[in-house]
Amino acid sequence: MIKLKITIALLLMVELTFGQDRVQKIDSLLHAMYADKKINGNFLIAEQGKVIYKKSFGLANEETKEPLNENSIFELASVSKQFTAMAIALLQEKGKLNLDDKMSKFIPELAFYNNITIKNLVYHTSGLPDYMELMETRFDKSKIATNKDIVALFAKEQPKLVFDTNTKWEYSNTGYALLATIIEKASGMSYADYLQKAIFTPLKMTNTFVYTRRFAPKKVTNYAYGYVYSEELKKHILPDDLPETKMVVWMDGIVGDGTVNSTANDLLLWDRALYTNKLLSKSGMEQVFTAGTLANGTATKYGFGWMLDNHPDFGKTANHGGGWPGYKTYIDRHLDNDKTIIMLLNHEDAKNPVNSIRNILYNKPLPVKKERKEITLTNEQLQKFIGTYELQPGFEMKISTDKDQLFAQLTGQNAFPIFAENETQFFLKVVDAQIHFVPNETGAITGLVLLQNGNKIEAKRIQ
Repeated sequence: MIKLKITIALLLMVELTFGQDRVQKIDSLLHAMYADKKINGNFLIAEQGKVIYKKSFGLANEETKEPLNENSIFELASVSKQFTAMAIALLQEKGKLNLDDKMSKFIPELAFYNNITIKNLVYHTSGLPDYMELMETRFDKSKIATNKDIVALFAKEQPKLVFDTNTKWEYSNTGYALLATIIEKASGMSYADYLQKAIFTPLKMTNTFVYTRRFAPKKVTNYAYGYVYSEELKKHILPDDLPETKMVVWMDGIVGDGTVNSTANDLLLWDRALYTNKLLSKSGMEQVFTAGTLANGTATKYGFGWMLDNHPDFGKTANHGGGWPGYKTYIDRHLDNDKTIIMLLNHEDAKNPVNSIRNILYNKPLPVKKERKEITLTNEQLQKFIGTYELQPGFEMKISTDKDQLFAQLTGQNAFPIFAENETQFFLKVVDAQIHFVPNETGAITGLVLLQNGNKIEAKRIQ
């Protein structure tokens, strides 16, 4: 009954927002989500660099009940990649490396990957397999892995490329971990020290640093601990305490694809600097926000650690999300209109309201979420959906099963449970998205359609 009342309150609150100005609408939306236990974290929204909204929701520490504040420090997860890529761009301008250099120039142990360049690592076109999957079965988890362990393991196992270099785009944590190693070789400094010297200190990002708190613990005040929800305990706990999220411990020494920690305020300093030439020349900054291209000339939608798009309503956008057990992060920059949305959440199960915030900023209506009823399918019925579906070259959705639960996993992301509405249509609970499987005349599944945020993406079954 209490949950029902909160859900109704959320719907009413969303409806009421349309009679208010944009800031009030955003505030009403986020307060309603917090009341419904959908968010726990910090939000900052700016236009032309001026903060129009900034607020903290919830706790930084579940044990001490310390509340979040505007200077709470969060693990950025994959939002870290833009700093790794910027370090590469800086080293290129200083003549310490060239994007066309072979990876093996700096990591000779991996010379058998003879066609991979630094550029391929930056743009996610290398074809390298996922280091996490390899280490899951090959690494001694009683130790804490570092980037050197990735290099050593790849040198020993020599895993095959998942596709020929520069023929596809596929999001790669491996590539960005190896970029961190290249940064260290080219700069003669540790990854953490180089980012500090070349980026964080010049921009006065005083609460931003590389932090591996299990591998190299230190006292950090105002730290926002990241939590996962335990269904068994019915509460949020540290991911260190769950077997399925234990990788936060034994992968904690790996940098480059994650491990930058920061605050919403510092990320706004970063955002403002990217409109200037404080770090790079004009041509260097243009390169950061220009998408890479494949060997056949096809442009990807990825620049130097940024997803790039031209939206009919929002103009040119550059954004990136991050997800790691305990954290969900997002920075959204609207380059044509100079709007910035920063979201730092320290509950992994929290919802991402950035699309709703976008709509409010542009005076567009919020989408109305349909209430969906879950039905139960037999394990035999679920088996026919298991496979790999290609959404676009290099970007796939894998459907798997564990016991009687079906899971969907996009390239480079975690697997999430999906729930049946009928015999071919499923929905996710972690985001407002649906998956409709497409059968042929014999009933065999040949593809799927992903519906999310008003977008419809068709995918062909490839396995």
